[in-house]
Amino acid sequence: MQVKKYSGELVEFDVNRLKGSLSKSGASSDVVDEVWDAMRPMVYDGISTRDLYRLAFRLLKREADSFAARYSLKRALKDLGPAGYFFEQWVAKLFGHVHYQTLTGQLLTGNSVTHEVDVVAQKDDELLLVECKFRNTEEAKITVTTPMYFLSRVNDFQGRKFSFFGKPMEFTAGWLVTNAYMTTDSIHFAQYYGLNLLSWDYPTDSSIKRRVDNAGLYPITCLTTVTKNEKDTLLKQGCILVKDIIDDESQLDTLHCAPRKRRRILQEAIELVNHQKP
Repeated sequence: MQVKKYSGELVEFDVNRLKGSLSKSGASSDVVDEVWDAMRPMVYDGISTRDLYRLAFRLLKREADSFAARYSLKRALKDLGPAGYFFEQWVAKLFGHVHYQTLTGQLLTGNSVTHEVDVVAQKDDELLLVECKFRNTEEAKITVTTPMYFLSRVNDFQGRKFSFFGKPMEFTAGWLVTNAYMTTDSIHFAQYYGLNLLSWDYPTDSSIKRRVDNAGLYPITCLTTVTKNEKDTLLKQGCILVKDIIDDESQLDTLHCAPRKRRRILQEAIELVNHQKP
């Protein structure tokens, strides 16, 4: 049996891969088996990966909102769009979690031209230049031209000092961060020229997916108990992470939701963030 990817390409269906992605939602092996048993009669040759995802999402949500929320992480990152502004805010939170001070949307003068810098992050003697590449499509890939372009920006700042946090410093490293995938050429180019890459699945042991699951840094768009309009409201008031509403429940006041729904949102948020991986 084959499945159709977003690109239209047909690939062999791998039930073990599907079960692996289901188990990463936090569901037990018994729940994963139950979900697959319920899916099996509805899966057909040529089914699209989009329909496969929707089917799995719906069945996981019947088991627990937080399972479906965790399963939907990749799509939730895409929902930080359509522009890249909220993705940049979320990336700043990633660095902030590991004790960097951060700024976003900085206009900085290089040696030749002025650059708009997505994120600046500083910790001790490190000052990071962070470029965010947000993509709206599920299977988007960052080709080698992107790190080539970013390298030129990094080089244009060489020898220049900036005082973002009261300490004049030059940039010590460049980071290219994306919710998409990296091509092999992009990875090889970045490795050769000393650029740091962070994508959905790279580096393997510290990818976006790994970092989010390990630290509970889920974007607010993961929540399945909140409508799209409500998510937009939360994002616009600076509520970027699910953790934000756990730390400050009053963030939900602007939604004007019924007490029962409010309790359900908080329950999903707590289960999502506090889930302990086996």
